[in-house]
Amino acid sequence: MNLNKLKDKAYQCAVAHGWHDENQSDEHFLCLVISELMEAVEADRKGMHANRANFEYYMKQRKRDDGEFMYAFKYGIKDSVEDELSDACIRLLDLAGLRGYDLDSFDYEGSDTEDYSDMSFTESMFRICVYVTDNFYRDEPFILLNEIFAFCRDRNIDIFWYIEQKMKYNELRPYKHGDKSY
Repeated sequence: MNLNKLKDKAYQCAVAHGWHDENQSDEHFLCLVISELMEAVEADRKGMHANRANFEYYMKQRKRDDGEFMYAFKYGIKDSVEDELSDACIRLLDLAGLRGYDLDSFDYEGSDTEDYSDMSFTESMFRICVYVTDNFYRDEPFILLNEIFAFCRDRNIDIFWYIEQKMKYNELRPYKHGDKSY
């Protein structure tokens, strides 16, 4: 996966949708990452997981237009654990684009990460949130991507597929998603 391409796509979409009309701090963006992780916790508490098989079945029946994609996303993926984890990654990729970070040398597959296999979902999300704050102050906020990717690998979540679907969904949404101020 080319993280720089994902970064550029996330950033360009955020600019086009008005999310960078005001200059915001890194703390602002990282707090929003934490909010996405907490939305993932809420989705897990409600047992809301994406139904990728139904989504793909629907999308492959015939050529679908954007409205049909939005429908399938809304009923197969939206507000699920996988969707919220994708949002956290997209927010980090957007921040990397905003700040001009080069993610080409970012080794997300070979990096040293936590072992999430013995942690509950909530413990895992807490540990990832700790990485948000700890690594921010060491000027390494993108180490957090490694942690989310590692968690997803452990839980057999194809996070790159979900990021791709969420980015397409975001591109089709209205300016500032209709009513959000940040």
